[in-house]
Amino acid sequence: MTLQNKQYRLAARPVGTPKDSDWEFTTEAIPSAGDGEVVVKVHYVSLDPAMRGWMNDAKSYIPPVGLGEVMRAGTVGEVIESNNPSFAVGDFVTGYHGVQQYGKSDGKDLVKIDPNLAPVQSYIGGLGMPGLTAYFGLLEVGAVKEGDTVLVSGAAGAVGSMVGQIAKIKGARAVGIAGGADKCAYVVNELGFDACVDYKSDDFLNSLKEPLKTGVDVYFDNVGGDILDIALARLNRHARVVICGAISQYNNTTPVKGPANYLNLLVQHARMEGFVVFDYVKQYGEGMKQLATWYANGDLKFKEHVDEGIENFPKTLLKLFTGENFGKLVLKVNED
Repeated sequence: MTLQNKQYRLAARPVGTPKDSDWEFTTEAIPSAGDGEVVVKVHYVSLDPAMRGWMNDAKSYIPPVGLGEVMRAGTVGEVIESNNPSFAVGDFVTGYHGVQQYGKSDGKDLVKIDPNLAPVQSYIGGLGMPGLTAYFGLLEVGAVKEGDTVLVSGAAGAVGSMVGQIAKIKGARAVGIAGGADKCAYVVNELGFDACVDYKSDDFLNSLKEPLKTGVDVYFDNVGGDILDIALARLNRHARVVICGAISQYNNTTPVKGPANYLNLLVQHARMEGFVVFDYVKQYGEGMKQLATWYANGDLKFKEHVDEGIENFPKTLLKLFTGENFGKLVLKVNED
């Protein structure tokens, strides 16, 4: 067993894109379980766009990560020591142990998972927070219904890829926006979207005309910026715009670009609503059960982009903002 627990701690508030000096790489002794506690060997760390917001010292839906603290992140791993009757050594669990190889918990934030149903990293991907974000965002906030046209940005990403598939399950049309021909081909040919448009293409705007000729009933926004404006201009009457994320804006050193076409919400009697998945924490069990059922039936597919080595965390995180990752980005920090 590794004698040291390797960790990444937040050393400074990033200005723009996070850089190496914003992080402190530390090691300490592996924790021991106290009364009612468990120790988890972390196998995979989830890397998500929301992490960039957690680094800022600003009011948000969750307190910022403190300077000197282990960087917050979702994790999946194995219980290696337990003084908690709800968990046995060998149980696999998800939680928020952060960017480190071992974590300690009182068990309240842990959820047991079944490694026989899907690869364990899927529980921080398609069957975890990204899947639940897509599930509640589209069904509850977007109120998708049969026959709708659903437009989703970041369509090859962890959340966007699930949004389109759930839309299809519900009898809607799914049109994606993604970066690159390979990602668009994957979205259509593997995930079953009706169409996908490459925003990097010189013909991007013209390419949207055919798949969106009947307009947009639900726009699920993961990127913000110019693409949000483009979607707002194409809304149908009583359309719903779901604001999930704005990754194009997260590293801005200038004011965030807001929508110029917002008046179309008035013209079309449409609404735009933001949400975070933590709003639905009491319904997680329902959501995970449904996602797992769809996965078992072959109705859902998901892809993980796995990098290895906790030492590679800073550069792997940046793939979220350059679009280098293809599927849910996770970092393997310990051997299975």
